Amino acid sequence: MATYDQKREDLSPGASTDEKVTVEQAETAVHKGTARDVAERGQIATDHYGRSLVQFDPAAEARLRLKIDLFTVPTVSLLYLFCFIDRANIGNAKLAGLERDLGLKGYDYNTVLSVFYISYILFEIPSNMACKWIGPGWFIPAISLAFGIVSVATAFVENIHQICGVRFVLGIFEAGMMPGIAYYLSRWYRKHELAFRLSLYIVMAPLAGAFGGLLASAILKLPNFGSLHEWRMIFAIEGIITCGLSVIGFFTLTDRPATAFWLTQEEKDLAIARVKSERVGATEVLDKLDTPKILRGIFSPATMVTSFIFLLNNITVQGLAFFAPTIVKTIYPKESVISQQLHTVPPYVVGGFFTVLLPFLSWRFNRRTIFFIISAPTVMAGYIMFLASTDPKVRYGATFIIASGAFSYGALCNAHVAANVVSDTAKSSAIGTDVMFGNIGGLISTWSFLPFDSPDYHIGNGLNLATSSTILIASIALLIWMKADNKRRDKINVEEKLAGLSQKQIQDLDWRHPGFRWKP
Repeated sequence: MATYDQKREDLSPGASTDEKVTVEQAETAVHKGTARDVAERGQIATDHYGRSLVQFDPAAEARLRLKIDLFTVPTVSLLYLFCFIDRANIGNAKLAGLERDLGLKGYDYNTVLSVFYISYILFEIPSNMACKWIGPGWFIPAISLAFGIVSVATAFVENIHQICGVRFVLGIFEAGMMPGIAYYLSRWYRKHELAFRLSLYIVMAPLAGAFGGLLASAILKLPNFGSLHEWRMIFAIEGIITCGLSVIGFFTLTDRPATAFWLTQEEKDLAIARVKSERVGATEVLDKLDTPKILRGIFSPATMVTSFIFLLNNITVQGLAFFAPTIVKTIYPKESVISQQLHTVPPYVVGGFFTVLLPFLSWRFNRRTIFFIISAPTVMAGYIMFLASTDPKVRYGATFIIASGAFSYGALCNAHVAANVVSDTAKSSAIGTDVMFGNIGGLISTWSFLPFDSPDYHIGNGLNLATSSTILIASIALLIWMKADNKRRDKINVEEKLAGLSQKQIQDLDWRHPGFRWKP
């Protein structure tokens, strides 16, 4: 640990008296070996070079981390599981007669899917701003309850106009779910810990494909659910389950460490201080909504490139979610509907395994872009198999390979944008931007597998080969740029750059702070 005098040398020559007092107070906390003073509002936890002013007991951190894992991850994971099921169950409903009963023809099904993404994209960033303003402990269960109700309403639609209407409303409420949970978890975890924790709820997307197929198969075995039959039962029953989980969420989710009833005061101080110790120039973990910081989060180079990568990846992920049942039907056309539903399950199980494995390795190695680069060729190989062969077994095998490479990007991309901004506000806007771009990819995916291209879907498979190839190129370029810019920043005199700036001006710099370094 650096001495008090050494820390004082990190003050900029132009620092104000108040700023010097703030640093001295933080240094006193270091000297005492506690995190309490640093955890308080108005105190800084790093020097101008981003080096932590506090050292933490690894054993105490491990105990705290496990406690946070147990109290936050299970609830958000279950809510996200049914969020994805309520979105993607339309693919299962299609196999069960939705198109026939609603009179959908030609491109009507693609239109229904697209309507969802229009509202989903438009409300992505506003939803995450609302999540920060209201507080995720209330916001996440509230929107979950809302889209559960909308899912139930889908069971009663009679034509294309009505189903387009409910899908548009579903998009409004689901828009805040993925970025909201990612932002929520960023309040609790260090940067290198975040990707793995994100994977523990994002894995629910591929598991929703697996569990959704099993659940749909079980529901379809029922003779009726009240007055509802066939595909209508899928929407109603799954929507009711979502509503029930949402009510539980109101009681189990805690906004932030400072209000967690299940943490002692010492644990609260440690939870706040360890997150704060990674934020150069920050005097508080939860800052107020601030336009400069919002823009810093959106327009960070790391956010822009990573969001573009997530856009390309989501063309594959969402395409599999919506069209896996259709693809399986072309591979096994003589099987029963229930058998076709069950054939969609195994690829998702494999995808779920890699969704957790790669972010876990990311946590251990504290790297993300290298896993972008490793995963892309796997997806490319799968689509090459689709394009090169018409053998059903080869094409079914390709779905396993694609799922193993594609699904991990959700956790990795959100963790990457969160790790490469500083303030809480910038994190919320960066994550919102990443997910917004991802869902533009989802919108594109709704038009990637077209009826006239059946059964081989050369257009859809060719498009996904192109996107995965572009991901590989963009990921390599991002890694090279981040390392080069870090070297450039190493040559900057931080004290000279910060001389004369107020603490507010320093905090508003965010990733433009000369002491900030990109985390590849």
